[in-house]
Amino acid sequence: MGKATGRRKSATAQVELVSGGTGKILINGKDGTEYMQYNARSAWKMQAPLDSVGLEDGSYDVIIRCSGGGLTGQAEAIQLGIARALCALQPTRRAVLKAEGFLTRNSLSKERKKYGLKKARKAPQFSKR
Repeated sequence: MGKATGRRKSATAQVELVSGGTGKILINGKDGTEYMQYNARSAWKMQAPLDSVGLEDGSYDVIIRCSGGGLTGQAEAIQLGIARALCALQPTRRAVLKAEGFLTRNSLSKERKKYGLKKARKAPQFSKR
């Protein structure tokens, strides 16, 4: 059983891989595609680390607890969490996952709003007179 945490923007995903499963992905008690609102891109992001190491046969069940952020941030957090859990189970998979870029955390997040500005960088319109 491999456990790992993935993060992206303000989303956090705690991933647990259970061996001897049927290949289903459960997110917060719901089916993965249903939770991601049948979005094909999000489903692909979650499945990609498993496919890259040759586990598309469904030998693992993936149980995920996700919170914060939106669906895209959560999907990328899940992707990182699955990749880290696969490394925890078998360290020899690390080279393949690293080459595909699944072990790199995307640290971009929303910049905070500053006082005197309308948004993080947008200033009020300047008036000369």
